[in-house]
Amino acid sequence: MLKRNKEKLLTLCITDNKENIYRLAYSYVKNKEDALDVVQDSIYKALSSIGLLKNPESVKSWLFRIVVTTSLDFLRKHKRVQPVDDEALDFFIPGAIDVYPDIDLERSLDDLPLKYRNVIVLRYIEDLKIEEVAEVLNENVNTVKTRIYQALQLLRVNMQEESSKEIN
Repeated sequence: MLKRNKEKLLTLCITDNKENIYRLAYSYVKNKEDALDVVQDSIYKALSSIGLLKNPESVKSWLFRIVVTTSLDFLRKHKRVQPVDDEALDFFIPGAIDVYPDIDLERSLDDLPLKYRNVIVLRYIEDLKIEEVAEVLNENVNTVKTRIYQALQLLRVNMQEESSKEIN
């Protein structure tokens, strides 16, 4: 396939999936501006390396892999430590027990190891098929299935622990 046709295919894929691309980046960097930066960098990288795309049918998973990689690179480069003022720190001091059950899926996802969080985000948040998740992560389909199962088990345990902490 000619480079020009690949560029058109990529452009179409970007416009058709712009919300998904942004949501995927945001799920990693947790900040609107940073997510937009990641999306911009990912699109630039994809357009710059369009000649490397071997299978035009897999342009979506190829682009998603670039977004994931760019997001992870961004996180490595911008490790953030946010200073907390005394007033905010007092708010989080143990002793002030929240009487409302607060099971926070996002916090539980953040606590998962990266290999498990990746498969959960791509499969359930981005609604990719298992084969597409495997392609994005460059893993075997059976590996992805196993990681999804293990990740769901870990999430279940984490959320049960959170629930039992709040009840006590």
